[in-house]
Amino acid sequence: MSTVRATPDSQIADRLAAEFEGHLPRYRIEAVVASCLEDLRGIPAPALPELGERLARQRLLDLVEKPKAAVP
Repeated sequence: MSTVRATPDSQIADRLAAEFEGHLPRYRIEAVVASCLEDLRGIPAPALPELGERLARQRLLDLVEKPKAAVP
């Protein structure tokens, strides 16, 4: 029997999807998380999940604060 483990990026996306429910679609949140983790590559691995989530949250807040027309 195999066990499916959630990856850090999916865990981050899950938490942020719950936080931004009704404001941004899940696919957009996943794209922002992936972009943030890519931008942070090169930092020590243990710090990546926390820093990635913080950066993604800020970018999502920035998207929510922009006019609705700017969010695809």
